[in-house]
Amino acid sequence: MKIIGITGRSGCGKSSVTRLFAAQGYPCIDADLVAREVLEPGSVCINQLQNAFGSDIVDESGAVRRRLLADRAFATPEGTAKLTDITHPEILRRIDARLQEAERAGARLAFVDGAVIVGTPFASRCDQLLVITAPYEQSVARICARDGIAPAMARRRLDAQTPEQVLRDAATFVLENDETPERLQERAIALLHQLEQES
Repeated sequence: MKIIGITGRSGCGKSSVTRLFAAQGYPCIDADLVAREVLEPGSVCINQLQNAFGSDIVDESGAVRRRLLADRAFATPEGTAKLTDITHPEILRRIDARLQEAERAGARLAFVDGAVIVGTPFASRCDQLLVITAPYEQSVARICARDGIAPAMARRRLDAQTPEQVLRDAATFVLENDETPERLQERAIALLHQLEQES
């Protein structure tokens, strides 16, 4: 089974492409969703996170106070590294389990959608990497519409992400989302047909 990573900067239309592939019957794993799952009550990460960032990061019901955890973890590079060291192995383990399940079910292609793939250990697990790109101001407009934030905030968020050129350099395929949603869909389906033939 071939594993294809799907990545791109905020507001590029990555989720639209993933939803399209899922609608065609392909297994699509949302890495960002898995990252949220590892903070849910009962996760093996919770105790380690409390040891690292304080027992009060978990409320009375056992739920992680995500904002408090983020404030403490991202306050220093060491804190960020510690958060990554605790959560990433469990995120990878869960993604791997789902990929194995897809392979057992007979899938020839599986997609993993993640905002951060390039430059992480998961990149080496991908056979190919699909990068979705969009013009900067179009991305800003999409982020504002989606998250209800001001353009300045959307630009700040984009500027903090991996530069587009770095993603392009790592890509096997690039899908340009610079026209209509229908055009993106056409390009994505054409790429899917190409991937099906190759697999």
